[in-house]
Amino acid sequence: MREILVETSARHIHVTEADLEILCGKGFKLTPRKELSQPGQYVSDVRLDVVGPKNTIKNVSILGPCRKATQVEVSLTDARTLGLTAPIRESGDLAASTPVTIIGPVGQITIKEGLIIAKRHIHMTPEDAKEFNVSNGEIVAVKVHSPERSIIFDDVVVRVRSDFALAMHIDTDESNAGGFSGSVYGTLIKHV
Repeated sequence: MREILVETSARHIHVTEADLEILCGKGFKLTPRKELSQPGQYVSDVRLDVVGPKNTIKNVSILGPCRKATQVEVSLTDARTLGLTAPIRESGDLAASTPVTIIGPVGQITIKEGLIIAKRHIHMTPEDAKEFNVSNGEIVAVKVHSPERSIIFDDVVVRVRSDFALAMHIDTDESNAGGFSGSVYGTLIKHV
């Protein structure tokens, strides 16, 4: 069975078009700076500040394109730096998540919910899911080999959609725990 690319997803923001206009100005549109592994997704040129009661994290990237809801994805360390407690959730699962303030070059917003720590996950196409014999929403483990700190990540959710590309996403805390750098691959382990 082939290995899965493991990518580190650093802190980032997803915004609605309406919130983008408040933060960056009327009629403002995101411009791609760098394409991401997931088709159609990119890191934009725009950087915003995320404000908590304890600290501000400056220059956080917006990922495009715009979404239906504004959300901020951080690591547990980032949440503690901000002075906030954020739930571990799948992207988009924002109900009763943590409020946070975002400051842009033109304006600022405080979202009533939307700060999360992204649950580690694997993006797969339906064909990938068939090859790995898994289904959407299934929880698996992934063993990642590294020269000095091999690690098994459990509680990894499988996300299947035809517009995905095969890749596992972990946050910076998880990547640092494994001492990862460069291209990293893992082996899927199904629960019995």
